[in-house]
Amino acid sequence: MHTPVQSFFQPNRETRRFFQRNLKKFTGLIFHRIHQYFPGLFDRIALIEDVRKKSEYKLTEIIMAGIAMFIFKEGSRNAFNNDRNVGDFQANYRKLFNLRLPHMDTVDKVMRLLKEDELEQLKTRMIKILLSKKTLHKFRFLGKYHWVAIDGSGMMSFDEKHCDQCLTKTSKSGKTTYFHYVLEAKIVCGNGFSISIATEYIENPSGDYNKQDCEMKAFRRLSQKLKKMHPRLPICITADGLYPNKTFFNICQVNQYVYIVTFKDGNLPSVWEEVESLKVITTDNEHREIMRIGAAKIRREYRWINAIDYNGCIVNWVECDETITTTSGQIIKKRFVFLTDQEVTRSNVSEICECGRLRWKIENEGFNTQKNHGCNMEHKYSRVSWRAAKNYYQCLQIGHLINMLIELSADFGKFLVGKMTVAKMWENLRGFFKFQSIDENDIIGFFQKRSQIRLE
Repeated sequence: MHTPVQSFFQPNRETRRFFQRNLKKFTGLIFHRIHQYFPGLFDRIALIEDVRKKSEYKLTEIIMAGIAMFIFKEGSRNAFNNDRNVGDFQANYRKLFNLRLPHMDTVDKVMRLLKEDELEQLKTRMIKILLSKKTLHKFRFLGKYHWVAIDGSGMMSFDEKHCDQCLTKTSKSGKTTYFHYVLEAKIVCGNGFSISIATEYIENPSGDYNKQDCEMKAFRRLSQKLKKMHPRLPICITADGLYPNKTFFNICQVNQYVYIVTFKDGNLPSVWEEVESLKVITTDNEHREIMRIGAAKIRREYRWINAIDYNGCIVNWVECDETITTTSGQIIKKRFVFLTDQEVTRSNVSEICECGRLRWKIENEGFNTQKNHGCNMEHKYSRVSWRAAKNYYQCLQIGHLINMLIELSADFGKFLVGKMTVAKMWENLRGFFKFQSIDENDIIGFFQKRSQIRLE
């Protein structure tokens, strides 16, 4: 007889039954989301070239184990191995995925050999399926363009050289740190979606530390990859204050990308000079709106200047001053400034500024969630192999994509009652997998239900 896990079993019998019932539904929701949106996922994984000579496990079982580690938000290979060896976890995993769960050391051996573009191609295929189903169409800019946020983030850091591709930085004290950095393009939406659409690693291919790779060099490669992967996808690029420069403007023009980027004071001095000179003579370029979110009152004042020439590139400047008055009377003021290639008008200025502000979602719902809410992105999933680390990173992005389809659904929202949180639900599910036996009929029954993702 299994010992109940304290994280979801409560002394009260009614409460215990409530959790058991919800966790059965949660398990079915995972099955439902994968098979509803990606019905050929396992077959597609099976098409990846198997680099092994001998194999106890199918390649689908190996790769799905790497993805499942992030779906279950285990945080490390060791944690997943520990859960794997407890109670009914392996049996329940097999009922859910119809796959065996290998030891993560076995998975790691394959990750060191697997071609690093295979999993990104798998991710691309999954994104294309979502786009073909028009899952994210509701959130397009101007009813046409998908918002794609660009940003970089650290993956791993070391006190000693990890590999020839490491970037380096030296502190004032003379200490050199070796690290790996990644540049991401993520589709972001107002409801919380922030999913990887393309990845470019910022690395030193030759190990020449006198000519280090950087974010802008990586953006050139990322833009080429993005265009190759999604040649006809209408895209609006949103990015931080590093990006307003002629190179960025030209890349967007060549690829026919719309852009809205943060514009910092002092950046591109000639543009700022023209803005200041045109403010006093430009008319019909202001708009105000007042709204309420909850009990807070929000006042926004917009100003814009169109058709500014910057070295042959025509850019449009827009500014938003926001004043928030809270219920306690506290006044919070914020200022946002953007450059865009779209002509700014009274009818679209609010949407343009909203799009520009969505950039922070790649940091919050994107990188912050992946680092601090279960996926443990900065963890060294492979200390000895940069190729394996890249493959784990793609597994993370695929797992996170599946998780977002689960967590942003109306069905999942019903679980979050009282003090129940997203993190607690996943913790309870891991306990449920270890100490309860899943009925396959329950999973199939849930799969047969029609369910919609909440896109609010």
